[in-house]
Amino acid sequence: MPPGLALAFAVVGFLALAIAALGVSSLVLDSDVIAVPGLGQIPGVVGMLLATAAFTGALWAGLRSPQPSFWTALLTALAAYLGEVVGVVGGALLTGADAAAAWAAAGWVAVGWPGLMIAGAALVAGWGGIALVRTRASRPRWPWERDDEE
Repeated sequence: MPPGLALAFAVVGFLALAIAALGVSSLVLDSDVIAVPGLGQIPGVVGMLLATAAFTGALWAGLRSPQPSFWTALLTALAAYLGEVVGVVGGALLTGADAAAAWAAAGWVAVGWPGLMIAGAALVAGWGGIALVRTRASRPRWPWERDDEE
């Protein structure tokens, strides 16, 4: 599969996995993703946007090589994790929160379960994107399209 198409599938997969993981974990644990009161939704949105941008950049850098390495998936997980943490700080500061609240929210995301969910989703989606490029498969064929002589 061409790297650009694999990147598109991986980014959509990352977003779907990350949003689902955060939502289900929040429901099961009965805990907010950003546990600092009064910040609203903007820090989470900015964090997810920055995490997606970091994931996309890291995966695209790895997919451009002729034989992408699966180790790139670890880099995409780290990039998405750091993007989420930095994005939460930036988003909190955009809402007018003080620096202590912004860093408290980012600290909760960094050491709590939300950071783990983001990194896990990025790891799985990054690995999938790399596998799409590395796999040497052809299109599916009907039995009568095969050149085999039986």
